[in-house]
Amino acid sequence: MNSHRSIDITLALLLITHFAFAADPITGRATVVDGDTIEIRGERIRLHGVDAPESWQECEDVDRRSYRCGRVAAQELARFLAESRPARCEFVERDRYKRFVGVCFRADGRDVNHWLVESGNAVDWTRYSNGAYANAQDLARSHRAGIWRGNFELPCKARAARAKREASC
Repeated sequence: MNSHRSIDITLALLLITHFAFAADPITGRATVVDGDTIEIRGERIRLHGVDAPESWQECEDVDRRSYRCGRVAAQELARFLAESRPARCEFVERDRYKRFVGVCFRADGRDVNHWLVESGNAVDWTRYSNGAYANAQDLARSHRAGIWRGNFELPCKARAARAKREASC
């Protein structure tokens, strides 16, 4: 009986330690995986509440010329992060791929997620953000910044079309 109690206590402590660790912020030099995913110290971090074009995704500029807007979004994110290091990401949840999902900040305190939407390099993914970046998106749209200066397909719809399944944006 005591051995079962000992095992239960050990498992409980392991779970508490795991969840406490998962909730700790991650700080370090960020490298860009794509327009809405970075990596710090070997941990992939999906930026919460935003959706950037996929690296293969194409958009049209104001002259209707096609360009790889996903690649541009990733390059712009890398440039933005390099201006003030290190980055710090606060844990929100783990996604279905077990990635850390978080809200990230540069060393100078600028909110990376907010900047991505405000600069037009991502959209407010209201399904997850509950409209937290709606004002930033309105500003980007009104200034015709980033993907808003031409035509584009919402990133989640582009992924769904490429996978030939229904989008749930």
